Amino acid sequence: MCNPPTTTTTKLISDSGGDAVRKGDLVITKAELAKHSSPHSAWCAIHSTPRTNSCHNDGTGRKSHLVLDITRFASIHPGGDLILLSAGKDATVLFETYHPRGVSTSIIKKLQIGVMAENSFQDSFYSWNSEFYTTLKQRVVNRLEERGLSRRGSVEIWIKALFLILGFWTCLYHMISSSNYYIALLSSVGMGTFAAFVGTCIQHDGNHGAFAKSRLLNKLAGWTLDMIGASAFTWEIQHMLGHHPYTNVLDGVEEERKEKECEDCPLEEKDQESDPDVFSSFPLMRMHPLHSPSWYHKYQHLYAPPLFAFMTLAKVFQQDFEVATSKRLYHIDANGRYGSLWNVMRFWAMKAITMIYMMGLPVYYHGWLRGLGLFVLGHLVCGELLATMFIVNHVIEGVSYGSKGPQKGSGGDNDNTEKILKPSTAKGDTPMEQTRKQATDGKRNSDNKDSKPVPFVPYNDWAAVQCQTSVNWSPGSWFWNHFSGGLSHQIEHHLFPSICHTNYYHIQDVVESTCAEYGVPYQSEPNLWVAYCKMICHLKFLGRSKNA
Repeated sequence: MCNPPTTTTTKLISDSGGDAVRKGDLVITKAELAKHSSPHSAWCAIHSTPRTNSCHNDGTGRKSHLVLDITRFASIHPGGDLILLSAGKDATVLFETYHPRGVSTSIIKKLQIGVMAENSFQDSFYSWNSEFYTTLKQRVVNRLEERGLSRRGSVEIWIKALFLILGFWTCLYHMISSSNYYIALLSSVGMGTFAAFVGTCIQHDGNHGAFAKSRLLNKLAGWTLDMIGASAFTWEIQHMLGHHPYTNVLDGVEEERKEKECEDCPLEEKDQESDPDVFSSFPLMRMHPLHSPSWYHKYQHLYAPPLFAFMTLAKVFQQDFEVATSKRLYHIDANGRYGSLWNVMRFWAMKAITMIYMMGLPVYYHGWLRGLGLFVLGHLVCGELLATMFIVNHVIEGVSYGSKGPQKGSGGDNDNTEKILKPSTAKGDTPMEQTRKQATDGKRNSDNKDSKPVPFVPYNDWAAVQCQTSVNWSPGSWFWNHFSGGLSHQIEHHLFPSICHTNYYHIQDVVESTCAEYGVPYQSEPNLWVAYCKMICHLKFLGRSKNA
Protein backbone atom coordinates (compact mmCIF):
# COMPACT_ATOMS: atom_id res chain seq x y z
CA MET A 1 0.00 0.00 0.00
CA CYS A 2 1.25 3.47 -0.80
CA ASN A 3 1.52 5.64 2.27
CA PRO A 4 1.28 9.36 1.40
CA PRO A 5 4.42 11.22 2.45
CA THR A 6 4.13 13.61 5.37
CA THR A 7 4.72 17.29 4.82
CA THR A 8 7.36 17.57 7.53
CA THR A 9 10.67 15.79 7.37
CA THR A 10 12.65 16.09 10.56
CA LYS A 11 12.38 18.46 13.49
CA LEU A 12 14.34 19.01 16.67
CA ILE A 13 12.65 19.32 20.04
CA SER A 14 14.44 21.85 22.22
CA ASP A 15 15.44 21.14 25.78
CA SER A 16 13.21 23.25 28.07
CA GLY A 17 13.10 26.00 25.52
CA GLY A 18 16.90 26.21 25.22
CA ASP A 19 19.12 25.65 22.21
CA ALA A 20 20.48 22.28 23.31
CA VAL A 21 18.78 19.11 22.14
CA ARG A 22 18.67 16.05 24.34
CA LYS A 23 19.80 12.79 22.83
CA GLY A 24 16.72 10.95 21.70
CA ASP A 25 14.62 14.11 21.19
CA LEU A 26 15.00 14.08 17.42
CA VAL A 27 11.56 13.41 15.89
CA ILE A 28 11.86 11.52 12.62
CA THR A 29 9.30 10.81 9.91
CA LYS A 30 9.06 7.62 7.85
CA ALA A 31 10.33 9.50 4.81
CA GLU A 32 13.44 10.64 6.69
CA LEU A 33 14.03 7.17 8.15
CA ALA A 34 13.87 5.65 4.66
CA LYS A 35 16.75 7.90 3.53
CA HIS A 36 19.09 6.13 5.95
CA SER A 37 18.88 2.66 4.42
CA SER A 38 22.46 2.02 3.32
CA PRO A 39 25.48 0.57 5.18
CA HIS A 40 27.03 4.05 5.15
CA SER A 41 24.08 5.65 6.93
CA ALA A 42 21.89 3.14 8.70
CA TRP A 43 19.00 4.08 10.97
CA CYS A 44 16.24 1.74 12.08
CA ALA A 45 13.13 1.95 14.25
CA ILE A 46 11.97 -0.43 16.99
CA HIS A 47 8.83 -0.30 19.07
CA SER A 48 8.88 1.24 22.52
CA THR A 49 8.11 -1.16 25.37
CA PRO A 50 9.25 -1.39 29.00
CA ARG A 51 11.88 -3.85 27.75
CA THR A 52 13.32 -1.45 25.16
CA ASN A 53 12.63 1.96 26.68
CA SER A 54 13.20 2.72 30.35
CA CYS A 55 11.03 5.85 29.94
CA HIS A 56 8.09 3.94 28.44
CA ASN A 57 6.01 4.07 31.63
CA ASP A 58 7.45 7.19 33.26
CA GLY A 59 4.44 9.38 32.48
CA THR A 60 6.15 11.45 29.78
CA GLY A 61 4.05 9.89 27.04
CA ARG A 62 7.12 8.86 25.04
CA LYS A 63 5.79 5.65 23.52
CA SER A 64 6.63 6.26 19.86
CA HIS A 65 9.02 3.96 18.07
CA LEU A 66 12.66 4.51 18.99
CA VAL A 67 15.11 5.38 16.22
CA LEU A 68 18.58 3.86 16.44
CA ASP A 69 21.71 4.77 14.50
CA ILE A 70 23.36 1.40 13.80
CA THR A 71 25.91 2.55 11.23
CA ARG A 72 29.02 2.10 13.38
CA PHE A 73 27.51 -0.51 15.67
CA ALA A 74 27.18 -2.95 12.73
CA SER A 75 30.96 -3.50 12.72
CA ILE A 76 30.91 -4.81 16.31
CA HIS A 77 27.40 -6.24 16.41
CA PRO A 78 27.60 -9.83 17.79
CA GLY A 79 25.34 -11.01 14.98
CA GLY A 80 27.51 -9.42 12.30
CA ASP A 81 26.27 -7.05 9.62
CA LEU A 82 22.94 -8.86 9.61
CA ILE A 83 21.68 -5.82 11.50
CA LEU A 84 22.11 -3.65 8.38
CA LEU A 85 19.14 -5.39 6.80
CA SER A 86 16.96 -3.31 9.12
CA ALA A 87 18.33 0.01 7.85
CA GLY A 88 15.65 2.50 6.90
CA LYS A 89 12.81 0.35 8.20
CA ASP A 90 10.64 -0.57 11.13
CA ALA A 91 12.88 -3.31 12.54
CA THR A 92 10.61 -4.38 15.41
CA VAL A 93 10.10 -7.92 14.14
CA LEU A 94 13.80 -8.45 13.47
CA PHE A 95 14.71 -6.97 16.86
CA GLU A 96 12.30 -9.21 18.77
CA THR A 97 12.92 -12.46 16.90
CA TYR A 98 16.71 -12.32 16.77
CA HIS A 99 17.17 -11.56 20.46
CA PRO A 100 15.30 -14.23 22.45
CA ARG A 101 17.21 -13.18 25.59
CA GLY A 102 16.43 -9.53 24.98
CA VAL A 103 18.73 -6.53 24.59
CA SER A 104 19.98 -4.32 27.41
CA THR A 105 18.25 -0.94 27.54
CA SER A 106 21.68 0.64 28.09
CA ILE A 107 22.75 -0.52 24.60
CA ILE A 108 19.54 0.82 23.09
CA LYS A 109 20.09 4.16 24.85
CA LYS A 110 23.57 4.46 23.38
CA LEU A 111 22.26 3.85 19.87
CA GLN A 112 19.09 5.91 20.12
CA ILE A 113 19.10 9.22 18.25
CA GLY A 114 15.40 10.03 18.39
CA VAL A 115 11.83 8.84 18.12
CA MET A 116 9.47 8.36 15.22
CA ALA A 117 6.81 10.93 14.56
CA GLU A 118 3.56 10.10 16.30
CA ASN A 119 1.49 7.31 14.69
CA SER A 120 4.20 6.54 12.12
CA PHE A 121 3.54 2.80 12.32
CA GLN A 122 0.01 2.75 13.66
CA ASP A 123 -1.17 0.85 10.57
CA SER A 124 0.99 -2.20 11.33
CA PHE A 125 -0.71 -5.54 10.88
CA TYR A 126 0.74 -6.84 14.13
CA SER A 127 0.03 -6.47 17.81
CA TRP A 128 2.70 -6.89 20.49
CA ASN A 129 0.36 -6.50 23.45
CA SER A 130 0.32 -10.02 24.87
CA GLU A 131 2.76 -12.02 26.95
CA PHE A 132 2.59 -15.08 24.68
CA TYR A 133 5.86 -14.50 22.82
CA THR A 134 7.69 -13.18 25.88
CA THR A 135 6.74 -16.30 27.84
CA LEU A 136 7.62 -18.56 24.93
CA LYS A 137 11.07 -17.00 24.55
CA GLN A 138 11.81 -17.42 28.24
CA ARG A 139 10.80 -21.08 28.19
CA VAL A 140 12.80 -21.87 25.06
CA VAL A 141 15.91 -20.17 26.42
CA ASN A 142 15.48 -22.13 29.68
CA ARG A 143 15.19 -25.41 27.75
CA LEU A 144 18.40 -24.76 25.83
CA GLU A 145 20.21 -23.86 29.05
CA GLU A 146 18.87 -26.96 30.83
CA ARG A 147 20.29 -29.18 28.08
CA GLY A 148 23.54 -27.26 27.77
CA LEU A 149 22.86 -26.28 24.17
CA SER A 150 24.19 -23.20 22.43
CA ARG A 151 21.58 -21.07 20.70
CA ARG A 152 23.77 -21.02 17.60
CA GLY A 153 25.35 -23.97 15.81
CA SER A 154 28.29 -26.10 16.86
CA VAL A 155 29.99 -29.36 15.86
CA GLU A 156 26.76 -31.12 14.89
CA ILE A 157 25.91 -28.74 12.05
CA TRP A 158 29.55 -28.18 11.10
CA ILE A 159 30.13 -31.88 10.39
CA LYS A 160 27.00 -31.98 8.26
CA ALA A 161 28.12 -28.85 6.41
CA LEU A 162 31.50 -30.35 5.54
CA PHE A 163 29.81 -33.51 4.24
CA LEU A 164 27.37 -31.55 2.06
CA ILE A 165 30.03 -29.22 0.63
CA LEU A 166 32.29 -32.18 -0.15
CA GLY A 167 29.37 -33.97 -1.80
CA PHE A 168 28.52 -30.93 -3.93
CA TRP A 169 32.06 -30.48 -5.23
CA THR A 170 32.59 -34.21 -5.79
CA CYS A 171 29.44 -34.48 -7.89
CA LEU A 172 30.29 -31.28 -9.75
CA TYR A 173 33.78 -32.62 -10.53
CA HIS A 174 32.42 -35.86 -11.98
CA MET A 175 29.70 -33.97 -13.87
CA ILE A 176 32.41 -31.93 -15.57
CA SER A 177 35.15 -34.51 -16.06
CA SER A 178 33.39 -37.81 -16.68
CA SER A 179 33.79 -39.09 -20.25
CA ASN A 180 30.67 -41.22 -19.79
CA TYR A 181 27.73 -38.88 -20.30
CA TYR A 182 25.35 -41.10 -18.31
CA ILE A 183 27.64 -40.84 -15.30
CA ALA A 184 27.79 -37.09 -15.88
CA LEU A 185 23.97 -36.99 -15.84
CA LEU A 186 23.84 -38.92 -12.56
CA SER A 187 26.49 -36.59 -11.17
CA SER A 188 24.39 -33.59 -12.23
CA VAL A 189 21.43 -35.03 -10.30
CA GLY A 190 23.74 -35.52 -7.32
CA MET A 191 25.10 -32.00 -7.65
CA GLY A 192 21.58 -30.55 -7.70
CA THR A 193 20.59 -32.65 -4.69
CA PHE A 194 23.60 -31.57 -2.65
CA ALA A 195 23.06 -27.95 -3.74
CA ALA A 196 19.52 -28.09 -2.37
CA PHE A 197 20.75 -29.37 0.98
CA VAL A 198 23.50 -26.74 1.04
CA GLY A 199 20.64 -24.27 0.71
CA THR A 200 18.51 -25.72 3.50
CA CYS A 201 21.19 -26.92 5.93
CA ILE A 202 24.09 -24.45 5.61
CA GLN A 203 23.33 -21.10 3.97
CA HIS A 204 19.90 -20.91 5.62
CA ASP A 205 21.42 -20.97 9.10
CA GLY A 206 24.43 -18.89 8.04
CA ASN A 207 22.39 -16.02 6.65
CA HIS A 208 20.11 -16.14 9.70
CA GLY A 209 23.23 -15.78 11.88
CA ALA A 210 22.53 -19.18 13.47
CA PHE A 211 25.30 -21.36 12.01
CA ALA A 212 27.91 -20.42 14.63
CA LYS A 213 28.77 -17.83 17.25
CA SER A 214 31.56 -16.63 14.96
CA ARG A 215 30.60 -13.76 12.68
CA LEU A 216 33.10 -15.06 10.10
CA LEU A 217 31.72 -18.61 10.09
CA ASN A 218 28.18 -17.29 9.68
CA LYS A 219 29.28 -15.14 6.76
CA LEU A 220 31.10 -18.07 5.10
CA ALA A 221 28.12 -20.35 5.63
CA GLY A 222 25.85 -17.75 4.07
CA TRP A 223 28.28 -17.39 1.19
CA THR A 224 27.64 -21.01 0.19
CA LEU A 225 24.46 -19.81 -1.51
CA ASP A 226 26.67 -17.82 -3.87
CA MET A 227 28.79 -20.95 -4.25
CA ILE A 228 25.83 -22.84 -5.75
CA GLY A 229 24.96 -19.97 -8.10
CA ALA A 230 22.41 -17.74 -6.35
CA SER A 231 22.90 -14.51 -4.39
CA ALA A 232 22.84 -14.59 -0.61
CA PHE A 233 22.12 -10.85 -0.57
CA THR A 234 18.96 -11.17 -2.67
CA TRP A 235 17.86 -14.17 -0.59
CA GLU A 236 18.30 -12.15 2.61
CA ILE A 237 16.16 -9.32 1.24
CA GLN A 238 13.27 -11.58 0.22
CA HIS A 239 13.45 -14.16 2.98
CA MET A 240 14.38 -12.11 6.03
CA LEU A 241 12.75 -8.76 5.24
CA GLY A 242 9.69 -10.03 3.39
CA HIS A 243 8.76 -13.62 4.12
CA HIS A 244 9.80 -14.09 7.75
CA PRO A 245 8.33 -10.93 9.30
CA TYR A 246 5.09 -10.97 7.27
CA THR A 247 4.36 -14.63 6.57
CA ASN A 248 1.29 -15.13 4.33
CA VAL A 249 0.31 -11.47 4.83
CA LEU A 250 -0.60 -9.33 1.82
CA ASP A 251 -1.36 -5.64 1.45
CA GLY A 252 -4.84 -5.65 -0.05
CA VAL A 253 -4.60 -2.13 -1.46
CA GLU A 254 -1.34 -2.87 -3.26
CA GLU A 255 -2.82 -6.03 -4.78
CA GLU A 256 -5.87 -4.07 -5.94
CA ARG A 257 -3.62 -1.43 -7.48
CA LYS A 258 -1.72 -4.11 -9.40
CA GLU A 259 -4.91 -5.66 -10.73
CA LYS A 260 -6.16 -2.28 -11.93
CA GLU A 261 -2.71 -1.54 -13.39
CA CYS A 262 -2.59 1.79 -11.58
CA GLU A 263 0.54 3.93 -11.62
CA ASP A 264 3.14 2.69 -9.18
CA CYS A 265 4.07 4.82 -6.19
CA PRO A 266 7.63 5.61 -4.99
CA LEU A 267 9.40 2.91 -3.03
CA GLU A 268 9.56 4.96 0.19
CA GLU A 269 5.76 5.23 0.19
CA LYS A 270 5.13 1.50 -0.10
CA ASP A 271 3.92 -0.59 2.82
CA GLN A 272 6.63 -3.09 3.75
CA GLU A 273 4.21 -5.52 5.42
CA SER A 274 3.67 -7.99 2.59
CA ASP A 275 5.09 -11.48 2.01
CA PRO A 276 6.77 -11.72 -1.43
CA ASP A 277 6.83 -15.52 -1.26
CA VAL A 278 3.07 -15.76 -1.86
CA PHE A 279 2.91 -13.36 -4.80
CA SER A 280 6.28 -13.60 -6.54
CA SER A 281 8.04 -16.93 -6.13
CA PHE A 282 6.05 -18.80 -8.76
CA PRO A 283 4.31 -17.20 -11.76
CA LEU A 284 0.98 -18.64 -12.91
CA MET A 285 0.20 -19.67 -9.32
CA ARG A 286 -2.56 -18.51 -6.99
CA MET A 287 -1.18 -19.04 -3.50
CA HIS A 288 -3.16 -16.47 -1.50
CA PRO A 289 -6.97 -16.16 -1.25
CA LEU A 290 -6.70 -12.40 -1.80
CA HIS A 291 -5.54 -12.96 -5.37
CA SER A 292 -8.19 -13.08 -8.07
CA PRO A 293 -8.44 -16.51 -9.74
CA SER A 294 -7.78 -16.90 -13.48
CA TRP A 295 -9.04 -19.68 -15.72
CA TYR A 296 -5.70 -21.50 -15.73
CA HIS A 297 -5.48 -21.63 -11.93
CA LYS A 298 -7.92 -24.54 -11.86
CA TYR A 299 -5.11 -26.62 -13.33
CA GLN A 300 -2.38 -25.34 -11.01
CA HIS A 301 -2.36 -28.48 -8.88
CA LEU A 302 -1.30 -30.33 -12.04
CA TYR A 303 1.36 -27.97 -13.38
CA ALA A 304 2.70 -26.84 -9.97
CA PRO A 305 5.18 -29.74 -9.42
CA PRO A 306 7.01 -29.27 -12.76
CA LEU A 307 6.85 -25.50 -12.34
CA PHE A 308 8.56 -25.75 -8.93
CA ALA A 309 11.64 -27.20 -10.64
CA PHE A 310 12.33 -23.87 -12.37
CA MET A 311 12.55 -21.93 -9.10
CA THR A 312 16.34 -21.69 -8.85
CA LEU A 313 16.82 -20.98 -12.56
CA ALA A 314 14.44 -18.02 -12.27
CA LYS A 315 16.22 -16.69 -9.20
CA VAL A 316 19.73 -17.15 -10.60
CA PHE A 317 19.07 -15.63 -14.02
CA GLN A 318 16.31 -13.10 -13.33
CA GLN A 319 15.60 -12.05 -9.76
CA ASP A 320 19.21 -11.76 -8.60
CA PHE A 321 20.14 -9.39 -11.44
CA GLU A 322 16.96 -7.34 -11.12
CA VAL A 323 17.48 -6.74 -7.41
CA ALA A 324 21.21 -6.01 -7.71
CA THR A 325 20.70 -3.42 -10.46
CA SER A 326 17.51 -1.77 -9.15
CA LYS A 327 18.42 -2.02 -5.44
CA ARG A 328 14.86 -3.05 -4.62
CA LEU A 329 12.84 -6.23 -4.45
CA TYR A 330 9.22 -5.40 -5.22
CA HIS A 331 8.18 -3.23 -2.23
CA ILE A 332 11.40 -3.76 -0.26
CA ASP A 333 14.40 -1.41 -0.30
CA ALA A 334 17.55 -3.47 -0.95
CA ASN A 335 20.11 -0.73 -0.20
CA GLY A 336 20.97 -2.41 3.10
CA ARG A 337 22.92 -4.93 1.02
CA TYR A 338 23.40 -3.53 -2.48
CA GLY A 339 24.16 -0.05 -1.19
CA SER A 340 27.69 -1.30 -0.48
CA LEU A 341 30.23 -1.26 -3.32
CA TRP A 342 32.00 -4.27 -1.80
CA ASN A 343 28.76 -6.25 -1.78
CA VAL A 344 28.03 -5.31 -5.39
CA MET A 345 31.53 -6.39 -6.42
CA ARG A 346 31.08 -9.68 -4.55
CA PHE A 347 27.75 -10.22 -6.32
CA TRP A 348 29.17 -9.81 -9.84
CA ALA A 349 32.38 -11.70 -9.07
CA MET A 350 30.52 -14.72 -7.65
CA LYS A 351 28.09 -14.73 -10.56
CA ALA A 352 30.99 -14.83 -13.02
CA ILE A 353 32.92 -17.50 -11.10
CA THR A 354 29.95 -19.82 -10.57
CA MET A 355 28.92 -19.53 -14.22
CA ILE A 356 32.40 -20.67 -15.18
CA TYR A 357 32.48 -23.85 -13.08
CA MET A 358 28.76 -24.72 -13.18
CA MET A 359 28.05 -23.97 -16.84
CA GLY A 360 31.22 -22.97 -18.68
CA LEU A 361 33.32 -26.03 -17.84
CA PRO A 362 30.53 -28.56 -18.58
CA VAL A 363 30.02 -26.87 -21.97
CA TYR A 364 33.78 -26.92 -22.63
CA TYR A 365 34.14 -30.64 -21.88
CA HIS A 366 30.81 -31.96 -23.18
CA GLY A 367 29.82 -29.48 -25.89
CA TRP A 368 27.10 -26.85 -25.92
CA LEU A 369 24.02 -29.04 -25.95
CA ARG A 370 25.15 -31.65 -23.45
CA GLY A 371 26.92 -29.13 -21.22
CA LEU A 372 23.86 -26.92 -20.94
CA GLY A 373 21.75 -30.02 -20.39
CA LEU A 374 23.85 -30.97 -17.37
CA PHE A 375 23.61 -27.46 -15.97
CA VAL A 376 19.84 -27.24 -16.41
CA LEU A 377 19.24 -30.75 -15.04
CA GLY A 378 21.13 -29.94 -11.86
CA HIS A 379 19.09 -26.78 -11.37
CA LEU A 380 15.78 -28.56 -12.00
CA VAL A 381 16.58 -31.13 -9.34
CA CYS A 382 17.68 -28.45 -6.90
CA GLY A 383 14.63 -26.29 -7.57
CA GLU A 384 12.17 -29.16 -7.15
CA LEU A 385 13.66 -30.24 -3.82
CA LEU A 386 13.85 -26.73 -2.41
CA ALA A 387 10.36 -25.72 -3.53
CA THR A 388 8.85 -28.93 -2.17
CA MET A 389 10.33 -28.51 1.30
CA PHE A 390 9.48 -24.79 1.50
CA ILE A 391 5.98 -24.60 0.07
CA VAL A 392 4.39 -27.35 2.18
CA ASN A 393 5.01 -25.24 5.27
CA HIS A 394 2.85 -22.26 4.29
CA VAL A 395 0.54 -23.20 1.41
CA ILE A 396 -1.37 -26.19 2.72
CA GLU A 397 -4.80 -27.17 4.01
CA GLY A 398 -5.59 -25.54 7.34
CA VAL A 399 -3.00 -22.77 7.13
CA SER A 400 -4.14 -19.18 7.67
CA TYR A 401 -3.61 -16.04 5.61
CA GLY A 402 -3.60 -12.38 6.59
CA SER A 403 -4.50 -9.22 4.71
CA LYS A 404 -4.42 -5.55 5.53
CA GLY A 405 -5.36 -2.24 4.00
CA PRO A 406 -8.06 0.42 3.98
CA GLN A 407 -11.50 -1.15 4.12
CA LYS A 408 -14.80 0.59 3.63
CA GLY A 409 -15.77 1.71 7.12
CA SER A 410 -18.86 3.08 8.73
CA GLY A 411 -18.15 6.58 7.52
CA GLY A 412 -19.31 5.94 3.96
CA ASP A 413 -17.43 5.61 0.71
CA ASN A 414 -14.81 8.16 1.74
CA ASP A 415 -13.95 6.31 4.93
CA ASN A 416 -10.61 4.57 4.34
CA THR A 417 -9.99 3.59 7.92
CA GLU A 418 -7.26 0.99 8.26
CA LYS A 419 -8.74 -2.36 9.16
CA ILE A 420 -6.74 -5.39 10.21
CA LEU A 421 -8.42 -8.66 9.36
CA LYS A 422 -7.79 -11.63 11.61
CA PRO A 423 -5.93 -14.45 9.88
CA SER A 424 -8.23 -17.06 8.35
CA THR A 425 -7.97 -20.08 6.08
CA ALA A 426 -8.84 -20.10 2.40
CA LYS A 427 -12.23 -21.53 3.40
CA GLY A 428 -12.89 -18.61 5.74
CA ASP A 429 -12.32 -20.45 9.01
CA THR A 430 -10.33 -18.95 11.87
CA PRO A 431 -8.36 -21.79 13.54
CA MET A 432 -7.43 -19.61 16.50
CA GLU A 433 -11.10 -19.28 17.44
CA GLN A 434 -11.24 -23.06 17.75
CA THR A 435 -7.98 -23.46 19.69
CA ARG A 436 -8.92 -20.61 22.02
CA LYS A 437 -12.26 -22.31 22.74
CA GLN A 438 -10.52 -25.67 23.31
CA ALA A 439 -8.09 -24.08 25.78
CA THR A 440 -10.94 -22.31 27.60
CA ASP A 441 -13.06 -25.47 27.77
CA GLY A 442 -10.08 -27.41 29.05
CA LYS A 443 -9.56 -24.92 31.86
CA ARG A 444 -13.27 -24.92 32.69
CA ASN A 445 -13.38 -28.72 32.90
CA SER A 446 -10.16 -28.98 34.88
CA ASP A 447 -10.28 -30.41 38.39
CA ASN A 448 -7.79 -27.75 39.46
CA LYS A 449 -9.96 -24.96 40.88
CA ASP A 450 -6.93 -22.69 41.21
CA SER A 451 -6.12 -22.81 37.50
CA LYS A 452 -5.88 -19.39 35.88
CA PRO A 453 -8.01 -18.40 32.87
CA VAL A 454 -6.53 -18.69 29.39
CA PRO A 455 -4.36 -15.60 28.81
CA PHE A 456 -5.69 -13.33 26.09
CA VAL A 457 -3.71 -13.33 22.84
CA PRO A 458 -4.87 -11.05 19.98
CA TYR A 459 -5.52 -12.76 16.65
CA ASN A 460 -2.88 -10.53 15.09
CA ASP A 461 -0.25 -11.05 17.80
CA TRP A 462 2.98 -11.44 15.81
CA ALA A 463 4.00 -14.81 17.29
CA ALA A 464 0.45 -16.13 17.12
CA VAL A 465 0.27 -15.20 13.43
CA GLN A 466 3.47 -17.17 12.78
CA CYS A 467 1.81 -20.20 14.35
CA GLN A 468 -1.36 -19.67 12.29
CA THR A 469 0.50 -19.29 8.99
CA SER A 470 3.06 -22.09 9.37
CA VAL A 471 2.78 -25.87 9.48
CA ASN A 472 5.19 -28.54 10.75
CA TRP A 473 5.68 -32.08 9.52
CA SER A 474 7.31 -35.01 11.34
CA PRO A 475 7.52 -32.90 14.52
CA GLY A 476 10.01 -34.01 17.14
CA SER A 477 11.99 -36.17 14.69
CA TRP A 478 15.77 -35.82 14.88
CA PHE A 479 16.27 -37.41 11.45
CA TRP A 480 13.74 -35.34 9.50
CA ASN A 481 14.83 -32.20 11.30
CA HIS A 482 18.38 -32.78 10.03
CA PHE A 483 17.19 -33.92 6.59
CA SER A 484 15.17 -30.74 6.04
CA GLY A 485 17.56 -28.31 7.71
CA GLY A 486 14.89 -27.60 10.32
CA LEU A 487 12.14 -26.89 7.78
CA SER A 488 10.11 -29.76 9.24
CA HIS A 489 9.88 -27.57 12.37
CA GLN A 490 8.74 -24.50 10.49
CA ILE A 491 6.81 -23.02 13.41
CA GLU A 492 9.87 -23.14 15.65
CA HIS A 493 12.01 -21.70 12.88
CA HIS A 494 9.72 -18.73 12.27
CA LEU A 495 9.47 -17.99 15.97
CA PHE A 496 13.23 -18.37 16.56
CA PRO A 497 15.17 -17.78 13.30
CA SER A 498 18.41 -17.06 15.19
CA ILE A 499 18.41 -20.50 16.82
CA CYS A 500 20.30 -23.18 14.89
CA HIS A 501 18.03 -25.76 13.27
CA THR A 502 19.81 -28.60 15.11
CA ASN A 503 18.05 -27.37 18.27
CA TYR A 504 14.50 -27.35 16.95
CA TYR A 505 13.58 -30.88 17.94
CA HIS A 506 14.80 -30.04 21.47
CA ILE A 507 12.37 -27.12 21.82
CA GLN A 508 9.42 -28.46 19.79
CA ASP A 509 7.45 -29.75 22.77
CA VAL A 510 7.97 -26.46 24.63
CA VAL A 511 6.50 -24.49 21.75
CA GLU A 512 3.57 -26.87 21.25
CA SER A 513 2.61 -26.96 24.94
CA THR A 514 2.84 -23.16 25.26
CA CYS A 515 0.61 -22.75 22.21
CA ALA A 516 -1.96 -25.09 23.78
CA GLU A 517 -1.81 -23.15 27.05
CA TYR A 518 -2.47 -19.82 25.31
CA GLY A 519 -5.04 -21.14 22.85
CA VAL A 520 -2.79 -20.58 19.82
CA PRO A 521 -2.94 -22.99 16.83
CA TYR A 522 -0.10 -25.46 16.33
CA GLN A 523 -0.65 -27.44 13.12
CA SER A 524 1.57 -30.37 12.21
CA GLU A 525 1.40 -33.23 9.72
CA PRO A 526 2.73 -36.75 10.40
CA ASN A 527 5.23 -36.74 7.52
CA LEU A 528 6.36 -34.95 4.36
CA TRP A 529 4.24 -37.12 2.06
CA VAL A 530 1.01 -36.23 3.87
CA ALA A 531 2.01 -32.56 3.91
CA TYR A 532 2.80 -32.67 0.17
CA CYS A 533 -0.54 -34.28 -0.70
CA LYS A 534 -2.42 -31.70 1.39
CA MET A 535 -0.47 -28.94 -0.34
CA ILE A 536 -1.55 -30.22 -3.77
CA CYS A 537 -5.18 -30.48 -2.62
CA HIS A 538 -4.96 -26.94 -1.26
CA LEU A 539 -3.62 -25.60 -4.55
CA LYS A 540 -6.53 -27.34 -6.29
CA PHE A 541 -8.99 -25.63 -3.94
CA LEU A 542 -7.38 -22.21 -4.40
CA GLY A 543 -7.46 -22.67 -8.16
CA ARG A 544 -11.16 -23.52 -8.34
CA SER A 545 -12.71 -21.50 -5.53
CA LYS A 546 -13.76 -17.96 -6.40
CA ASN A 547 -14.47 -17.18 -2.77
CA ALA A 548 -11.15 -18.45 -1.43
